[in-house]
Amino acid sequence: MRACERFCDPQDGAIAALTLHGDWILETENVWDYPRPPRLERVTERLAVVFAGDLIADTRGGYRVLETSHAPTYYLPRTDILAGTLATNAQRSMCEWKGEARYFDVVHLGRAAPAAAGTYETPVEDFNAIASFVAFYAEPMDACYVGEELVTPQSGNFYGGWVTKNLVGPIKGATGTTHW
Repeated sequence: MRACERFCDPQDGAIAALTLHGDWILETENVWDYPRPPRLERVTERLAVVFAGDLIADTRGGYRVLETSHAPTYYLPRTDILAGTLATNAQRSMCEWKGEARYFDVVHLGRAAPAAAGTYETPVEDFNAIASFVAFYAEPMDACYVGEELVTPQSGNFYGGWVTKNLVGPIKGATGTTHW
């Protein structure tokens, strides 16, 4: 099978691209088709985070949040994160959709990335499934993966989305996009 195949949806005639990654396939997604308010989805693909040369998080039990114009933010259960790698940080922020976010410094083998991961301990009801799950900012990590794909960090330093090759549309976060 090729890395990218095209197919025609018999119901509406739309053509979509599928990107093959190992044993799973990501359908092309336009970030402008994501909803507002955002939607929470279960993720069955492997999510992995490498920091200081070690695999510090690895799960097939994650979630992703999809919001208009944003790359998905992936949330991993704490039980699948290496013990001792998350240190409490005083930073907090408020999301109009999910509630109060708390941040962690990621620390391992003498290396530290300040406020490089975050959680919603007590999110609003629609996001209860990710209570205490942790999202990592990809940029300060050595690597973050969705399936076998190495992700690209969402531009800017505010949003924690993971950009995969199947995403299309201008993605919020770059210079000049803050007020979209």
